[in-house]
Amino acid sequence: MTVFEAPATSSLADAVSWLTDLATGSLAVGLCVIAVALVGFAALTGRMPIRMGARVVLGCFVLLGAPMIAGGLSGLWQNGTEAPIPNQAPNVSDRRQPLPQATYDPYASASIRRD
Repeated sequence: MTVFEAPATSSLADAVSWLTDLATGSLAVGLCVIAVALVGFAALTGRMPIRMGARVVLGCFVLLGAPMIAGGLSGLWQNGTEAPIPNQAPNVSDRRQPLPQATYDPYASASIRRD
């Protein structure tokens, strides 16, 4: 590859991908954990109203859930239909049989004094 050849990928697409990874990666998770811890401490000490703390927690959920939210919304827009509804109800006959009663108790003789 020489200096005069066009790059295989767009530098703008690479920059957007880097920003997306930065905004939803481990840095964002770490900042959200610190923010929730500080908000919780301030709320417990009475320095911050609960409503403002809930707003911070909701913002962290939206920030970290943004890829799934965007994927769900784009999937709805592409299909032009509502969200898919599962067509299969859970089968009641597939339930597990009840377990037998346990007869062994490791603590049955723990309080008996043996001299």
